[in-house]
Amino acid sequence: MAAKVFESIGKFGLALAVAGGVVNSALYNVDAGHRAVIFDRFRGVQDIVVGEGTHFLIPWVQKPIIFDCRSRPRNVPVITGSKDLQNVNITLRILFRPVASQLPRIFTSIGEDYDERVLPSITTEILKSVVARFDAGELITQRELVSRQVSDDLTERAATFGLILDDVSLTHLTFGKEFTEAVEAKQVAQQEAERARFVVEKAEQQKKAAIISAEGDGLIELRKLEAAEDIAYQLSRSRNITYLPAGQSVLLQLPQ
Repeated sequence: MAAKVFESIGKFGLALAVAGGVVNSALYNVDAGHRAVIFDRFRGVQDIVVGEGTHFLIPWVQKPIIFDCRSRPRNVPVITGSKDLQNVNITLRILFRPVASQLPRIFTSIGEDYDERVLPSITTEILKSVVARFDAGELITQRELVSRQVSDDLTERAATFGLILDDVSLTHLTFGKEFTEAVEAKQVAQQEAERARFVVEKAEQQKKAAIISAEGDGLIELRKLEAAEDIAYQLSRSRNITYLPAGQSVLLQLPQ
């Protein structure tokens, strides 16, 4: 009797385990910020996009493919040429995410690794196109304009693949060795020219200062002479003239 009871319990436990396994295989979770696309062995990729939460599927027949729909960063380095044929090394930082409603098309036409297949290709294409419109000097002085043009063109191009670009920015911009050396030589020449101009200006200022100083001394002597002449004139008009003969300390007062 006891053996039959234990046998029944064992069968029930086995059945429960099998049922639990079946139920567990029929459930799947979609985490926050993610979406799922269902692949059906008989009907292919379904057009319905499954949102966050726990969902049912048909075991073995259906399979969920989970996509991360949050913004993710990616750096894309590109070597291209400017309008004046200078080599330019550019790194573009992109924040991207897929359009949730287009996930079935993305999975069917591109695959789960859509970012690996699409972003490097279209980024290189756009950067080569935009950079070729500017010479090396303009890429430096008009960097904001270049960045904005790249962002506009790349955002439009990515939209055709079902991608949204939340941010596009130029994080690295350098030139080839020859151009860098030429720029450095030009900067040195400009510094030398500035130094020479400063020396010339300093000499001119010193010359002007010497002239002004000499003119100031002459003006003082002129004022002394004018004062002496005025004193002599006043004395000549005075009734009593006092003379102090040379070598004497006695004043002589002579009538007019």
